[in-house]
Amino acid sequence: MKEILQKLLNHEVLTRQEMKNILVGITQDEFPAEQVIALLTALQMRGVTVDELLGFRDGILETGVPAILNADRYIDVVGTGGDRKNTFNISTTACFVIAGAGYKVAKHGNYAATSVSGASNVIQHHGIRFTDDLDRLNRSLEEAGIVYLHAQLFARAMKFVGPIRKALQFPTIFNLLGPLVNPSQPPCQLLGVANLDQMRLYSNVYQRIGIDYGIVTSIDGYDEISLTSDFKVTTNDYERVFKPQDIGFDFAKPEELVGGATEEEAAQIFDAVLENRALPAQKNIVLANAAFGIQVLEKGKKSLEECIAIARESIDSGSALATFWKFAELNS
Repeated sequence: MKEILQKLLNHEVLTRQEMKNILVGITQDEFPAEQVIALLTALQMRGVTVDELLGFRDGILETGVPAILNADRYIDVVGTGGDRKNTFNISTTACFVIAGAGYKVAKHGNYAATSVSGASNVIQHHGIRFTDDLDRLNRSLEEAGIVYLHAQLFARAMKFVGPIRKALQFPTIFNLLGPLVNPSQPPCQLLGVANLDQMRLYSNVYQRIGIDYGIVTSIDGYDEISLTSDFKVTTNDYERVFKPQDIGFDFAKPEELVGGATEEEAAQIFDAVLENRALPAQKNIVLANAAFGIQVLEKGKKSLEECIAIARESIDSGSALATFWKFAELNS
């Protein structure tokens, strides 16, 4: 670690293998907390490279619990978090809309860090019990079309740095890793990021990993398609800025996205969207995010208009809600 820290002081970048070795070493208590703090601080001040991020990802996946799913093509829809907008559970709701449309979904998530309700909060609020049992996970995927992977059951390395991250009080490389360490390693992912710098970083990472991806960001700082402003999308095939009207939606107001002050209020919005009784803006935001996820799954072979229609039918027909009921039945 002394040599690693000297490299960082000399403004050198670390290799993917060096970063993987460091992560594995952290899980084996090889380094005192002060050295890990110095490492994380130096990386944050300089900015993380693609290889450095991939190295830590390699280490987390290697030291964690794999989730081997019996499906060839499925998607995870996830945001980086940290945009401090306290939106309702847009990505999680979109996952059930996508699954309700007949696609396979492996949603990876955790408890909230900066909002009232994270994916694990809203899932657990409905009585779902988290598991890493592969038979149960695969049954959920096969019969409901969706499986939920609670991060804390799989990424064992995170518990070793939890106290350090809490003490530092600023974002570190670990904040960037959440979307990249789905233990099932999905072949498709729709990722929401809060700014264009993150969009460029993750785009390079996904190209190196070799998956089908879409990355979205709203120009006003939301880590999803918020419809409160223009938004940018980059995929394997294109990079484009959209206005909400370009995909048939009106602008939304920020207050229409708020997830409430309690977990209960956030869960009520989640339920309202799936039950097709939410505010028009809430439904439209979920439809927009689900549609871009469907387009990734379809390798861009369906137009956005078709993908929006597929997502809309999932809600309007009651299929998205039925999918959630089946998921809850299998996982409670």
